[in-house]
Amino acid sequence: MNNHIKALRAHHNLTQAELAERLDVSRQTVNALETGRYDPSLPLAFKLARLFGQRIEEIFNDDGVLE
Repeated sequence: MNNHIKALRAHHNLTQAELAERLDVSRQTVNALETGRYDPSLPLAFKLARLFGQRIEEIFNDDGVLE
């Protein structure tokens, strides 16, 4: 799953550690999210969306097409 977390974090002048603290996760979790090695739980995706003032769909994209 692709995401824009790294760009959003940079836009808000947050370090990985600062973002992790706001989300109540580890810095390693933020790194794994940013590199696409970890897909967030739904509650974590909602936290990210609220923090950045975006919809989940604006942050995450699975590049899948449903028909």
